[in-house]
Amino acid sequence: MATREFTILAINPGSTSTKFGVFAGERPLRLWTLRHGDDELRRFKGRPIIEQKTFRAEAIAREIAAAGFAVAELSAVVGRGGLLPPLTSGTYRVDEAMLEELRLARRGEHASNLGAVLAYEIAGRAGVPAFVVDPVSVSEHSAIARLSGTALLERGEFCHALNSKAVARRYASERGKRYADLRLVVAHLGGGICISAHQDGRMIDATDAQQEGPFSPECAGGVPALKLARLCFSGRYDQRQIERLMRGEGGLFSYLGTTDLVEAERRIAAGDAKAALVFAAMAYQIGKEIGAMATVLEGRVDAILLTGGMAHSEALVGKVKAATEWIAPVSVYPGEEELLALAEGALRVLGGEETAKHLSVGIGP
Repeated sequence: MATREFTILAINPGSTSTKFGVFAGERPLRLWTLRHGDDELRRFKGRPIIEQKTFRAEAIAREIAAAGFAVAELSAVVGRGGLLPPLTSGTYRVDEAMLEELRLARRGEHASNLGAVLAYEIAGRAGVPAFVVDPVSVSEHSAIARLSGTALLERGEFCHALNSKAVARRYASERGKRYADLRLVVAHLGGGICISAHQDGRMIDATDAQQEGPFSPECAGGVPALKLARLCFSGRYDQRQIERLMRGEGGLFSYLGTTDLVEAERRIAAGDAKAALVFAAMAYQIGKEIGAMATVLEGRVDAILLTGGMAHSEALVGKVKAATEWIAPVSVYPGEEELLALAEGALRVLGGEETAKHLSVGIGP
């Protein structure tokens, strides 16, 4: 597949930043990170995040023009997928149905909701297609994996599918194999942690990074349900505060007052016994959940892949490896090459390897 003839603009919006890059095939020509200060974002406070579309699109257009890239030379624009309905994995064409879903924000306001909107805006100027790739709402769970234990609640589906899928494909490519032929456990170790099982090219089970599995720097993970219910009705907190305690101020932050793993390791080096215990507990829970996903694959696991920002920590990786290497070989892919993963998804469609999906027909089972 001759992918290098295609020029791709990839966009990954965050709450206070916009990361984007221009790629020739899989090769980055230029990468940017625009930081948006309080003074810039103040006028959008309390308003739907989608209203930042023009502000951010114009900032991207200015930067790429100043660097000598012409919008008219783009082959496609691809953005980070937002809080869409449950979808099967793949590259999706941004269309009016997707834009309307993101405008209504029925599944919540999130910076990633801007990805499709920005891609569509800039792609329209260039007269080229706009895509999103493996949104956080990717849901390929088997039917049995969806049951939670009460008919009132289905298991969650919030997982870093983009990076998890990209790393799985990269591992397969490096070994001259097809992703669809491997049985993998992928641990995305970031602000939220997602542990997923991959079989037949599908992510057949995964922990919801917002409310299941190991605790992370900012998320509480799976907590005792009855004790949480009592806390909710204790009169001490309202719903918003409880959600913040579970996602944002949980995990490392709850125990140590910081979400910075490097800071936690500094405290451990200085002899902080509590920091050492919390750090070890997080590694323990990650290993335990990897073991659980190995049972989903019936013990036949080709490899365990560790990725995400926390995979840079040799101490954390060492503990997780010690707990799980008996299951399968462990490979480490530190960081989150999200822009590259987005570009790769667009290239698979432009090069004819895949067909772009549409929101109306991509809904998961």
